[in-house]
Amino acid sequence: MALDPPTMLTITVALAAAAALYLAVEWRSVRERSLLYWSAGFATITVGSTLALLRMSGHLLVGIWFANGLLVLAHTFFLLGVARFTEARLSRRWWLIAVVWSALLLLPDGPQWSKLMLMANSLLVALLSLRASYLLRPHGKSLSVGAVQLRYVLLVHGAFYLAKAMTAVAPGALIDLAAFRGEIIQISLVEGAMAVMLIALSMTGSERYRREKRIARLAARDPLTALYNRRALEVRAPRLLEDVSLTRPGALLLIDIDNFKLINDLFGHVAGDRLLVTLSEMIRSALPEGALAARLGGDEFVILLSDVRQERVEALGATLRDQFHQSTSQTFNTPAPVTLSIGANLFDQPPASLAALIEQGDAALYDSKRGGRDSIRLVDRTQSVGEQALSR
Repeated sequence: MALDPPTMLTITVALAAAAALYLAVEWRSVRERSLLYWSAGFATITVGSTLALLRMSGHLLVGIWFANGLLVLAHTFFLLGVARFTEARLSRRWWLIAVVWSALLLLPDGPQWSKLMLMANSLLVALLSLRASYLLRPHGKSLSVGAVQLRYVLLVHGAFYLAKAMTAVAPGALIDLAAFRGEIIQISLVEGAMAVMLIALSMTGSERYRREKRIARLAARDPLTALYNRRALEVRAPRLLEDVSLTRPGALLLIDIDNFKLINDLFGHVAGDRLLVTLSEMIRSALPEGALAARLGGDEFVILLSDVRQERVEALGATLRDQFHQSTSQTFNTPAPVTLSIGANLFDQPPASLAALIEQGDAALYDSKRGGRDSIRLVDRTQSVGEQALSR
């Protein structure tokens, strides 16, 4: 099959239509707006490439000006999708591109018309592509393989159109948009089909990676409080516990809400859920750097600390108890106070397992409950002190 202009445009139409359909299907399941913008971009290329075939039948306004305008519009959709993907904001001045393209209708017919039209079209596409590539720079954070690929595909695509614009004004260059004559036009048709395929693959790879990361993140989080769940804690805790030593003691705090059932019984489960979220936010705000916090289930929470001393554990427990008691006393009028009981362990040797450590915290928590609630029971298991229990 000869790679003549009609054939290349037909290939481009097929590739762009397939990309638009695939991204639209992905959007229906993911509902990520960047996919919708990118799908619209490929759909626009599909229509524009189809209309470009009409120029060979003498329909120059539709086949050249309108078709190339749709190419610019498609790259505008690509830029909007990248901006959505990177959570960047675009200036309203980008809408001036539509004004610039509309002004090209005022160009007089003549031997230079094709060159001026090609140069303007190429500069606008290059500007949009390079801006989209710039938005995908890492910003100090790692990008997915798909996003990195998309960045460089857009960069090369934009650079090609920039070179294409320069070629258009080169002396002696043959450019005839009506008959698809000229070497730069032939090369551009081939590059366009390749770019459609590479951009589509990069876009789908980018969103697929982000969707997988989002699913993994949701699987690791408690759906109500957004703290880690027990399974995620079991995955992350060993790394923290391995660093425990005589000079870098660790600590576990097991936290339970006293009289939590009163909230559910008197005010409903929605109020109970709201209280759990409030406690989780207090824990998150008080959490030292490098610490882990999780909701084990019900109204039970756990905090793992590294490189910590007894005074710091007691201070953290006291802060949480005071903040929580102040919040509940102002919000809920209950027969018995809704407070926090905390069981804590301080240790300087890596435990046999996280489960064993939680069992020790549970024993300390039971002592705190039995001692009257609204207190912290700390068991110091470090070798410098020996096993010692303290209540506050």
